[in-house]
Amino acid sequence: MKRNKINWRVPKGMELTELDKKVLYYQDRGHLVPSRELIKTPEQIEGIRRSGIINTGVLDLVEREIHAGMSTLEIDKLVYEYTKDHGGIPATLGYEGFPKSCCTSINEVVCHGIPNEFDILEEGDIINVDCTTILDGYYADASRMFTIGKTTPQKEKLVRVAKECLEIGMEAAKQPFGFVGDIGHAIEKHAKKNGFSVVRDLCGHGVGIEFHEEPDVEHFGKKGTGMLLVPGMVFTIEPMINMGTWEVFIDEEDGWTVVTEDEQPSAQWEHTFVMTDNGLEILTH
Repeated sequence: MKRNKINWRVPKGMELTELDKKVLYYQDRGHLVPSRELIKTPEQIEGIRRSGIINTGVLDLVEREIHAGMSTLEIDKLVYEYTKDHGGIPATLGYEGFPKSCCTSINEVVCHGIPNEFDILEEGDIINVDCTTILDGYYADASRMFTIGKTTPQKEKLVRVAKECLEIGMEAAKQPFGFVGDIGHAIEKHAKKNGFSVVRDLCGHGVGIEFHEEPDVEHFGKKGTGMLLVPGMVFTIEPMINMGTWEVFIDEEDGWTVVTEDEQPSAQWEHTFVMTDNGLEILTH
């Protein structure tokens, strides 16, 4: 096995804990393991959990209010006002120049769609609304799919299978000391079985203290590969499932909007999780 970077170090003079022994066991056998900095303290996890409560509340509000005839700018206004009213900050607003408080991705837009007054929701549309909240310096990140009125059976299936992919990814990571690759393997298998493809150019990620942290959580791959999942790690699973090809491009006009190469529909669901001694706990959904 190829030897990975030495990430896990025990400070000089510190006695080895059971966690140290377990992680060092995997590291010594060439597996990629997290650094100690990726293991959140109970206080940090509680901070992320509080941020997650607001983030879930934002998406609950969108679910109640979203309808045909609504502009994506109106969705953005709901997200901004709810987040601010509850003491939070929308993490996307101003992030690397992103101009709005959430991402609104309709039909063939995979992710990072920018809310605006001209995108009006129509009967049959499917839309992903992706929100990240900062509260007291802690980040929580989630997205949901919404179907506007009645849509086609193919789009309905895509939205359903994308959610199943998230749930199957969760199941693959249900116990600590598995690997990120276990998640991707399970998701890709389910998507392909249903005739869909998995976007490879974007992935889930560590989160909590910063918007994007290690590890990359790819939604394809092999079992037993990728980073070891250790109690205290906080990360997202957010499979992007396409009706056609997995290939995507970025809109040159805005530099953000990711679209399917063949312009067929895409669907995505995202939760933030903490790995505990007993398995995954959802922090925002």
